[in-house]
Amino acid sequence: MQTYPNVQLHIDGQWRDGVEGKTIPVLDPATEEVIGQVAHATRDDLDAALAAADKGFRIWRETSAHDRAKIMRKAAGLLRERKEAIGWMMTREQGKPLNQAIGEVLGGVEVIEWFAEEARRTYGRIIPARGRGVTQMTVKVPVGPVAAFTPWNFPINQVVRKLSAAIATGCSIIVKAPEETPASPAELIRAFVDAGVPDGVINLVYGVPAEISEYLIPHPVIRKISFTGSTPVGKQLAALAGQHMKRATMELGGHAPVMIFDDADVDKAIKVMAATKFRNAGQVCVSPTRFLVQDAVADRFTEGFVAAASKTRVGNGLDKETQMGPLANERRIPALQGFIADAVQQGGELACGGERIGNKGYFFQPTVLANVPVDARVMNEEPFGPLAIVNRFTDFDEAIAEANRLPFGLAAYAFTGSAKTQEALGASVEAGMLTINHVGLALAEVPFGGVKDSGYGTEGGADALEAYLDTRFVTQTG
Repeated sequence: MQTYPNVQLHIDGQWRDGVEGKTIPVLDPATEEVIGQVAHATRDDLDAALAAADKGFRIWRETSAHDRAKIMRKAAGLLRERKEAIGWMMTREQGKPLNQAIGEVLGGVEVIEWFAEEARRTYGRIIPARGRGVTQMTVKVPVGPVAAFTPWNFPINQVVRKLSAAIATGCSIIVKAPEETPASPAELIRAFVDAGVPDGVINLVYGVPAEISEYLIPHPVIRKISFTGSTPVGKQLAALAGQHMKRATMELGGHAPVMIFDDADVDKAIKVMAATKFRNAGQVCVSPTRFLVQDAVADRFTEGFVAAASKTRVGNGLDKETQMGPLANERRIPALQGFIADAVQQGGELACGGERIGNKGYFFQPTVLANVPVDARVMNEEPFGPLAIVNRFTDFDEAIAEANRLPFGLAAYAFTGSAKTQEALGASVEAGMLTINHVGLALAEVPFGGVKDSGYGTEGGADALEAYLDTRFVTQTG
């Protein structure tokens, strides 16, 4: 029988409690029971982590990309070996079905392996000179110690992108992982430690998010910020980073439109989008939320999507039959209820769901609203739960106008059988990521990031490495 661990800080190569001995309880969202404790970092712990990261950077930046990659590949192998145990911890602390949790761990393995190899090919370049005997070149060097801030919805996925990019490029890092889901990111970092990462290169802290970010970001040791979370908090942290001239990557909220045209494969759209919408109980930054369906197929799509939502099996993530687990925390329940009540009051139709399930655990019905006015709150604020809105549109321009109406621009989806429409979508949709006729997001080798109020920078693909590297110019002559 596996047990859930009490989670410690990791500072300068040591797993330890906080200096003041404070802890935070960890709850199982399926049962509401306290399953463990996580260490609470205070100012003294942060100072120790900063000193360690500074020391670790001086060691790690001198380690070759080849040797960094060897350690990363070993860490990936350890993570793969431990996938079942880590997946079980993730399901207990976050709620998602066990197969999805294990899949998230394996996705982390892919990210580590990809960044390990890509960083070995981080080249500078020679620039042709204007005169004989002059050499002009650029070199890539690690930017310095990184502070990374991650949320609870994907405890491995959100950490592993930041961690892998930093370690691959020669940076040290302090990870402020989520207090609600602390064990699985700790196990990710344990794999790197067990693989031989030098002391001080990777540090892990938990505590009060605002206190930690407000201390780490201005600190002179930190040279790079990476944050995943809500747009309001992201704006505050980006402003703080800007005040201190710190490079920042911001992966913020979204409100993803799904445009389904009358020439689309409607059955495929229903099947793919129902699975995508209710994955992780809709607690996904790229979750499809505003379904815009062309008039000719709107009734067919709505009927099929409602049927798929109603058949989704909700339960404890450790149950093999479960397709959707609980919400990760209690505060999501009144938030969703408020969205639904407001939409119905303004004339929207509740097509299915809309209620909490039982009174034990944070379970909520997969919910579909139809024909919701654009001034309803749910049409303007990210619902971040198993809640979908299905509205109609008449022509391409109307769909694009609604898709681009909000200040968010993270992900967008579309289904169409027309090559002309596909091309027009690519040129018109204001989103950092657009996937057409399938779900092709979040692979290790492709960009992952948004535009507008959804942030800036990318945490996937080759471009992600650039945020952790300085480009320096060197020119010389004999």
